[in-house]
Amino acid sequence: MVPFSILDLSPITQGSNASQALQNSRRLAQEAEASGYKRFWLAEHHGMKGIASAATSIVISHVAAGTKTIRVGSGGIMLPNHSPLVIAEQFGTLAALYPGRIDLGLGRAPGTDMRTASALRRNMEASANNFPNDVVELQALLAPAGEDQALIAVPGADSNVPIWLLGSSHFSAHLAGMFGLPFAFASHFAPDMLLSALEIYRERFEPSEYLDKPYAMVGIMGVAADTDAEANHLFTSMQQSFVALRRNARGQFPPPVDSMDNLWSETEKIFVDHAMTYAVVGGPDTIKTKLDRFLDQTAADELIVSMPIFDMDARLKSVRLFADAQQGLAKAA
Repeated sequence: MVPFSILDLSPITQGSNASQALQNSRRLAQEAEASGYKRFWLAEHHGMKGIASAATSIVISHVAAGTKTIRVGSGGIMLPNHSPLVIAEQFGTLAALYPGRIDLGLGRAPGTDMRTASALRRNMEASANNFPNDVVELQALLAPAGEDQALIAVPGADSNVPIWLLGSSHFSAHLAGMFGLPFAFASHFAPDMLLSALEIYRERFEPSEYLDKPYAMVGIMGVAADTDAEANHLFTSMQQSFVALRRNARGQFPPPVDSMDNLWSETEKIFVDHAMTYAVVGGPDTIKTKLDRFLDQTAADELIVSMPIFDMDARLKSVRLFADAQQGLAKAA
């Protein structure tokens, strides 16, 4: 059975606040744990009025403290925004607090606009070039410290927190293969290079002390409800959010609407529909069919689902319906 996991951005819904968003993330993780999901990951984004997970390691601790068995981690930490030592200390601390449950997914994008990236003290050109070296440095800081090692992360050293490489292009696919690390592709918003990146990763994979064979996770946007019509209605929140992103008018996560017709231009509709190429939206039969097709197409080792739903009860129900679909696929296999 292909494991299912959850990707959450702690969405701040219209009329709500960051405190409620963070409580919702914990509640969502508890539902995911009860429903048999493998991981609950949180993403680093900055300067966005609709996302409360900027201080990602703190939110991971908040979620892990409210759960017992599900793995909790980053999907991902944008490593060029930080020094490897700081991330080693943060995730070493998390591993000490929640042994055997912490994952460290790494990306190299800024996770924000250029002005905010600059405020993070990020040098865009140097950051991109240094990413592979930063990954190697971070690996060393999380491994057992050598006798003469001058730089030691405390906590961090010998925590051996599992590192994943995340990406939406071929770059991270090559790097994950070369380093022998698990790889997660952001097909939930960047569909174009999914299949070619997976092919590159699997072909270029070199066994390592971390992994003996390729392990690929793929992402989707997912909205499940009792009927296709209801799911499509709930999905208009995400569609509105992507239109706002394209217009550089980021705000809080909006409630669903009856129709998108007067809310986007034809060009914007094409943009959103393309970004959502692999979205799985529908009632139980529809999502099972779409999931079966997508997993067959990608031969994924794991699926991670982002559930952009305004109403919390509907979001929790979607978690349960996707878990039911997973069980149905397992029985059919």
